[in-house]
Amino acid sequence: MIAFREFGLRRGPRALLEGIDLTLHAGWKVGVVGRNGCGKSSLFAAIRGELDSDTGSMEIPSGIRMASVAQETPALPDAAIDYVLGGDVELAAALDAEARAQEAGDHAAVATAHQRIEALNGYDGRARAGRLLHGLGFAPDTHEKPVASFSGGWRVRLNLARALMAPSELLLLDEPTNHLDLDAVLWLENWLRHYPGMLLVISHDREFLDGVVSHVLHLHTGTGRLYTGNYTAFERQRAEQLRQQQIAHEKEQAERAHLQSFVDRFRAKASKAKQAQSRIKRLEKLAGTEAVRVERPFHFRFPEPGRLPTSMLGLDQADLGYPSREGQGGAACILRDTTLRLEAGDRVGLLGINGAGKSTLVKSLVGDLALLDGERSAHKDLRIGYFAQHTVESLRAGASPFDHLAERAPGVSQQELRDWLGQWQFAGDRAFEPVDGFSGGERARLALSLIAWDKPNLLLLDEPTNHLDLDMREALVDALEDYEGALVLVSHDRHLLGLVCDRFWRIDEGALHRFDGDLDDYARWLRNRDTGTDSSSEASSAQPSARERRRAAAQQRERARPLLKAAQAAEKRMQSIERELAEIESRMADPALYTEQPREAAELGKRQGELRAEHDTLETQWLELHEQIEALQAEPAQA
Repeated sequence: MIAFREFGLRRGPRALLEGIDLTLHAGWKVGVVGRNGCGKSSLFAAIRGELDSDTGSMEIPSGIRMASVAQETPALPDAAIDYVLGGDVELAAALDAEARAQEAGDHAAVATAHQRIEALNGYDGRARAGRLLHGLGFAPDTHEKPVASFSGGWRVRLNLARALMAPSELLLLDEPTNHLDLDAVLWLENWLRHYPGMLLVISHDREFLDGVVSHVLHLHTGTGRLYTGNYTAFERQRAEQLRQQQIAHEKEQAERAHLQSFVDRFRAKASKAKQAQSRIKRLEKLAGTEAVRVERPFHFRFPEPGRLPTSMLGLDQADLGYPSREGQGGAACILRDTTLRLEAGDRVGLLGINGAGKSTLVKSLVGDLALLDGERSAHKDLRIGYFAQHTVESLRAGASPFDHLAERAPGVSQQELRDWLGQWQFAGDRAFEPVDGFSGGERARLALSLIAWDKPNLLLLDEPTNHLDLDMREALVDALEDYEGALVLVSHDRHLLGLVCDRFWRIDEGALHRFDGDLDDYARWLRNRDTGTDSSSEASSAQPSARERRRAAAQQRERARPLLKAAQAAEKRMQSIERELAEIESRMADPALYTEQPREAAELGKRQGELRAEHDTLETQWLELHEQIEALQAEPAQA
């Protein structure tokens, strides 16, 4: 359990968080959400003991085992699997003690080490570390490679595997899906669902949050509020909360206007002076409910392409890869015999593990990577907008957004360039600030603005969401849904892929395949592949037919139906209780209630206690029902 009591953090003179008063319970899986800069990572630092609270207190049980992902990975000579195994510090120490005792020939010490390893279930530790590496996308032949040989993104995965290896009651994960492909995200989601301890996770991937969390902690304008349910449930509850707040504000404003009208009319009349003074006091005692401040969501659009040719781009029997380098042998072919056509209106999502060749295919389509064999044909009016994984990092140090756009658009007036940048929230002096101090999200936004300026009729986007928060991701979804050109997208964000792509290509084992299905079908295909029940995108003849699978799924849904109905009823009642509690709290905020209507105040207090108790009971029931539903859905459907 973690208890925050009027907890607050400051960043210099600015209050980052203040007045946080809530309790998180063992076994909860909590998504920590909020806009960039609201204090999510600082809250994690405080939980880890790296920051002290500026106000209030935070209570964490002594002796709790806590795990989190290290920010840096030194260039170690250790094998990847040994590095991950080291996440279990006690087991690593016991194995090291065993090795040293054996080397010294100390049989008593060897026996003691064996007992310790046995107590820690350590003899399967290497296998557990191997499973973590496999789940996060490491091929078996890489497990013994030294840590120093991996790139930065793969070292991030090693740190994640090491954190998952550590025995813990509390797991802190800050953007764990960054640097993961969709396959690894789906695996991690399943692993976290079965994690028995308390999980706190910061993520901008709403589908990932929906699949993992049982609660959402929303940090907003320095405060924190806890919501029951996944991210979608949080959005519904917050929308209702804001609606109720606005209703209370409008009601109060109407009462204010009525009282002020009386005061203005009768303040000067002696016969009404006492009544006017009474209403002035009443005005002063009104709660002052704030109007809902609707945060204007960021919105942008890709301009309509000047020309939209029917047949845009194609590859014919192409081998894709990297040419040979002097002294390094022959060319590295990643994809063989690739034939494809991109037509106007195509919206394609690329699926496959990191290293399968998704980025290689995109670079070959752009023309940045020459074909090893075959042909690339492009329409003369083709205009490509290309967002690469390195685009954000390749912005010129010391240059401003204006500098970047002026270089792209020579001869265009300064005012037109500034107007364009203003649409992307680089207005005023912000347009002339060096990008060096920009956040990853701001740099990604600038990169997208430069791409949009060229009015492309084909967008090739390789992981465009890595640095984007939830609001910016939603803006990108909206822009791509309205975009009239063709699109090829690589992303681990299922929400984005599912909404903007209408078909998928899968890259696997050096070949490009059309994938006949949606992302749920892909997740099932991955599970079947990992269990060895299906080795290709086409169903094996030994597998149930599509009709049988639908019938089995229908039977499974029928078994889950009463549980879902009960959970929905509990959730509906909780929402009703939350609305009634909001109304009660609004009425109890009126000081006059306790002097003018003390009996009603007492009844409201009693009702408030009853409703809170009922809400707690329903919340427990809701969680138990969803655990039963998840267990049922995890069962293989028997046709």
